[in-house]
Amino acid sequence: MSLVGKKAPVFDAPAVINGEEIVESFSLADYIGKKEVMFFFYPKDFTFVCPTEILAFQSKLEEFEKRGVQVVGCSCDTEETHLAWLLTPKNNGGIEGVTYPLVADSSKTVANNFGVLAGDWSYTEEGDLIFDGAPVAFRGTFFIDKEGVVRHETINDLPLGRNIDEMIRVVDAWHHVQEHGEVCPANWEEGKDAMQATREGVSNYLSAN
Repeated sequence: MSLVGKKAPVFDAPAVINGEEIVESFSLADYIGKKEVMFFFYPKDFTFVCPTEILAFQSKLEEFEKRGVQVVGCSCDTEETHLAWLLTPKNNGGIEGVTYPLVADSSKTVANNFGVLAGDWSYTEEGDLIFDGAPVAFRGTFFIDKEGVVRHETINDLPLGRNIDEMIRVVDAWHHVQEHGEVCPANWEEGKDAMQATREGVSNYLSAN
């Protein structure tokens, strides 16, 4: 079920921050009342599509920060694996230079609670516990407001990389709604006309466009 309009699940998990420091207790709750959060899941460290996304978020980090948004990544790898990857140069398949937090969800509970775990536990006929599917996270992205409420989510299958510019557009649209009380139509971008959520407002917008 969608988390949009609901409080983001609370968690406390290890993470690597500033690209070099392991912390044993990290929570998105630390940002409530202070910053919005773009929280994204990726399948696995030391893979192929994942570093392109992680580095793309880093390349746009200044754009998120100037909008008051904290970027946080998460996978089901351990914090030690995160750190090793962060210390590996890009030309060797690493993500050296990434500075935003990477959460280590080795228990898979964070991914499960956000609805992005690419499988589930079940039992064999003999009663043995097994994992059915892939024990990694889908490419889920959640935009969380300052009150801890999810305002946008997308979930891509494992082979499908994200468009990071679209994540920035979502932030801009939310800020426009909050500041001007208008709603944002299809393909809206910063600087374009929005519209009032009334029959007259829609009519005026369509007439002008």
